[in-house]
Amino acid sequence: MGLTKSEMGGNNKNRQEDHKMEKTPENVEIAVLGGVGFNSYQEFESRLVSTPYGEVTVYLTTVKGKKVVVIPRHAGENHIPPHRINYRANIWAVYSIGAKRVISTNSVGSMRGHPVGSFVVLNDFIDFTRNRPSTFYDDRTVHVDVSEPYCPEIRIALRDALEKQGLPYTEGIYACTEGPRFETRAEIRMMSQFADVVGMTGVPEVSLAKELSLCYASLAIITNQACGMTTQKLTADEVTEVVGKAQNAIFEIISDTIENIPETRNCRCRFAKDGACL
Repeated sequence: MGLTKSEMGGNNKNRQEDHKMEKTPENVEIAVLGGVGFNSYQEFESRLVSTPYGEVTVYLTTVKGKKVVVIPRHAGENHIPPHRINYRANIWAVYSIGAKRVISTNSVGSMRGHPVGSFVVLNDFIDFTRNRPSTFYDDRTVHVDVSEPYCPEIRIALRDALEKQGLPYTEGIYACTEGPRFETRAEIRMMSQFADVVGMTGVPEVSLAKELSLCYASLAIITNQACGMTTQKLTADEVTEVVGKAQNAIFEIISDTIENIPETRNCRCRFAKDGACL
């Protein structure tokens, strides 16, 4: 996707101020962040967006009369592994281009026996990542509110879209691991006490969106049973295969969701940073 390596040093505040007023003229309303196998963007107009954390290639299109930007997380010269994705650059690019809402798609393993190919609308998360930059505020203290991490308005629109398509879905808690390896049986036994599905890309994306007061919600697709849930070996091939078969369904869900999202934000997401700064 043309991402540069995340800048770990330097003064983040100065870098952010340098880019604060850098807006694009498209008046983009919604961003879609795609995961493994997400390739619907390939025929869209591409644009390079500069951020304090590196450059991001975004893809512009119109869906149901609304201007949309698509950012494929893993795209690049080689498939970018989950622990190396430049999450801060991606979310800052969404903010920079003017979008206020983010719809994320994530491939997940089930710890509850969900059918492979079914969907989960995420309602909370647990963070088991270790080495990822997880805030825009390295030089100041910002305790952003994540009591409702996923935007209720987008979640309602996702549920309505799934019901319209007649697709099976549940709601659930997402556990995010560092990757790139799959989890162990013991890790799944532990995490299954607290969460329903497990993946590698949803965090810190969701909390970074909160720091910029963006609305963010995630549509997760079950690509396999988590380690120890069956006797089968886990492979990356099965993840790609399941998502590939679901591409048309995912596109229709996202399209209907975009159409149904209210034009005006009435959720609390826009206030996530109020009272958070020390």
